[in-house]
Amino acid sequence: MTNFPTTQLPVAVAAPADERTFLVRVKEHVQDGLYYLGGLTDLAMQTVQQTVRGRMERDVVMAQFDQIGVRSMSIVIITSLFIGMVLALQTAYSLAEFGGALFIGKVVSLSLVRELAPVLMSLMVGGRVGAGITAEIGTMKVTEQIDALRALATNPVRKLVVPRVLATTLMLPLMTILACFVGILGGLIIAVGSLHLSANFYTRSVIETLRYNDIASGVGKTFFFGFGIGLIACYNGLRTSGGADGVGRATTATVVTASITVLIMDFFLTKLFLFLF
Repeated sequence: MTNFPTTQLPVAVAAPADERTFLVRVKEHVQDGLYYLGGLTDLAMQTVQQTVRGRMERDVVMAQFDQIGVRSMSIVIITSLFIGMVLALQTAYSLAEFGGALFIGKVVSLSLVRELAPVLMSLMVGGRVGAGITAEIGTMKVTEQIDALRALATNPVRKLVVPRVLATTLMLPLMTILACFVGILGGLIIAVGSLHLSANFYTRSVIETLRYNDIASGVGKTFFFGFGIGLIACYNGLRTSGGADGVGRATTATVVTASITVLIMDFFLTKLFLFLF
């Protein structure tokens, strides 16, 4: 009896279960991210349209200005004051061998105006304001108050989103100007009290260092920061589900997403303003 050789066909090797699970999770995260960006873009377009076309309620807008701007002044003042003081101390210590005390006014003013004050102020105020907006709108969402607004033929974007986004967009630049002033004042306190420099020398150094381009770059970025923070907070609030637990998750997501967005936007806006100015 003749034995003929048998040919074995190649067998497809299945991917391990762990690898498939990992790929599925990555795909789901990418899809969720794209859906999130799409919804955020759609809300941004509706917000701009309602701001231009719709009639805004002055009392509601002024209440948001007070909530977002005036009640955040304490955080801005305390944060920027100690940032300016620490920056002055670190400058004097790090550049002691090179006469660092003479450069305190230059380093403190440029660092605060161009970068530290806009970013840190946006992170601090954005965390407070964003969490508050998301919790407020999210509570309205889970208690079906937003559905009641739609039943009364009221646009939730015009009623809820526009005043809050407008307030964050306009108040953050004002908070940045205050933060810059207070931070430079903190550097002056250290320069005079600890480093024994004259207030006249420090002030003259700041005035000679700062230019219009520096102020425009630092303050101009916060318009975009404010718009992004307000939009993310409102969007997360509008898509809240799951009761009180869902409100907590949405609030946490707002703080994390807004902080990351501010840092990413800061990089690209810095490159843009360096190119323009």
